[in-house]
Amino acid sequence: MNINNFLLDNGFLIRDNPAIAPDLTLDFERLADEVRSEQAVLEKACDPASARQAEGKLQRIILWPKSVFHLGAAAFFVVESRKTGDGALLTTAPSVPAFDSVCKIGTSIRLIPLLWSNLIKLKNFVLEDDPFSTIFPRAEGSLRTTSLGVGARFTTLHWPAVAWVMKTLRLPLTANQNSIPRELVYDVDAMLEGRLAQVPFPFIGSSVPEGHQGQSVQGMSHASIITLLKHGFHHHGIPWGFNADHQPIGGRFDAIEDTLVSGSLFASYITYDMSPELSLYKKLDGDALEAAFLSSVEPALFSAVVKRLPAVNYEIPENEVKKTMAYLMPAMKKVKRRDECCTAIRAKAFTTDAGRRFFRELSIDELPGETTPQMLAVCCALAEAMGMHFDFVAPNIGFQKNIPYADNAGLKKKTGVLFDIARNFGASIGFHSGSGKSAENYRTIGRATSGCFEVKTSGRYTYEMGVALSQSTDPGDQKLWADWYDFTKQLVIQGAFADDVTQKTFARDFIRASLTMEDVAAGDVFTSPETLRKTLDTLQSSPDHPFWFEYNFLFILAGKGSTARLGDHSAGGYEQRGRFYRISGEARLSFAKRIAAYILFLAESTALADPAAAGKARKKLAAFKTYEELMEDIFTGSVKTPAARSAVVSECSYY
Repeated sequence: MNINNFLLDNGFLIRDNPAIAPDLTLDFERLADEVRSEQAVLEKACDPASARQAEGKLQRIILWPKSVFHLGAAAFFVVESRKTGDGALLTTAPSVPAFDSVCKIGTSIRLIPLLWSNLIKLKNFVLEDDPFSTIFPRAEGSLRTTSLGVGARFTTLHWPAVAWVMKTLRLPLTANQNSIPRELVYDVDAMLEGRLAQVPFPFIGSSVPEGHQGQSVQGMSHASIITLLKHGFHHHGIPWGFNADHQPIGGRFDAIEDTLVSGSLFASYITYDMSPELSLYKKLDGDALEAAFLSSVEPALFSAVVKRLPAVNYEIPENEVKKTMAYLMPAMKKVKRRDECCTAIRAKAFTTDAGRRFFRELSIDELPGETTPQMLAVCCALAEAMGMHFDFVAPNIGFQKNIPYADNAGLKKKTGVLFDIARNFGASIGFHSGSGKSAENYRTIGRATSGCFEVKTSGRYTYEMGVALSQSTDPGDQKLWADWYDFTKQLVIQGAFADDVTQKTFARDFIRASLTMEDVAAGDVFTSPETLRKTLDTLQSSPDHPFWFEYNFLFILAGKGSTARLGDHSAGGYEQRGRFYRISGEARLSFAKRIAAYILFLAESTALADPAAAGKARKKLAAFKTYEELMEDIFTGSVKTPAARSAVVSECSYY
């Protein structure tokens, strides 16, 4: 069984369960029949004006007039089944480039299914025709040195708000970001065959399958591109990025390297995470160090690193350099191999330099303990000596997810030292676990790095969905929120009485923090599960309760909403996921507004946006009464010609 058949056989539609399959057309024959039924209207859609006229006359098909783009003289539009969400490109041009499975309808309509293979071809055709097109994520402009990384766990519900902020502030962002394979399914065939590995989560005392958010990396790539295209974001000419985050290097991931590389084909920015390989080694001394050093480090590399370090103001004893290089070398060799694979697959798939280009980040942030300046200096010098350049390096700076950094003076000093090293190698600093920091933390990041940074945020946006649902007046939204909150309550009660010490400690800490927030004494709540539940049941449900905040992501793919079926990639898990894509217009608007407001806060705090521009954007955001109004405004003020888009890309090239 392939993924398309799995989805169709179980009644899962792209409309309310998007970004799972690499293709955005699951049943092309049915979509073509629906287009035939409205052929008389659609065949008149030959330009934006006629497409807008046709839009209001259609019953079974959604035509997206703002999606228009040109290949030569031919105008193309995105069309979509109103019932299923299956999509295609439509043109009335007499001839089209060599896409796969093109369907001719009548004498003038050509319908092109949104297949993964066609997405590759489309990128080539578009960039050959318009090298400055921003339909696809680009490694371009200010994104080389500066960005906010926006983790998009709710995919198509998420991206319109991000596009609106980019348009309103004229600010390039890494608009699509997720960890692969931890959060995204790296291989839908492995998923269907039950071959996804288990990822340990000590704070819940168990493991959850890879890809625990449900969407595939290819599906997310495809859906992000088409979502922004439908709303006309490409007409603004603002570069945007897609970060394939935490691409694991070495360890058990050697066996799936080719699939990780091919799945991330459309990423404009790849983060190489060395922690899986480095976790297999430790720093050595004495004879063991000498043996490891001689077997893994070439004398010329050692000499190059030793000579380079004084230039970054680090005089490190040669024995320490030996220790660090012997420790890093196996992982760095695999980073180089992975980078060569990512480069080669782009050279094979894409025909233009703009299409092949991607940014690189070297991540050492997931290793135990904070990254020392000495470690970062040797790591950067070694990468340079091996012929690798990284646009970003991500040290472990001591950030915890969703917790402000208490010592702001210490953050300033630490960041300044690490940034001085990074910029000697032409790199910016990547701040992982960047959600939930204070405004002063973000200001410090912006200043201490001279604006050369990326802050990655993800968990915050799941929280914003919880707030949107909890405040909605829609009965369906309220039911989803109640189930979500109760799910986390069940998990924390189970954890509070678990045999696993780590699981129990975390759960009880989350409970105490939640009770303290509500001015409820913990007392004897841990006498029994029944006593604890009785106490927690007295609380008004809130997305601010720490136990909800920490466990919430596990609900999204929990089969039938059960705590016993976490990361369930069967039909039960995807039915659960689909509930989030059936929320009301009220909740959609609230979610979008909250995402946009948080990104505005980040942009202003880090000085990517000036206060006046951010304030004006907030005022405009507050005025939207419907989700449709916000989506409509994504297109407002767009530039129209390729020459104008070229100027915008150039304008966005400097921080």
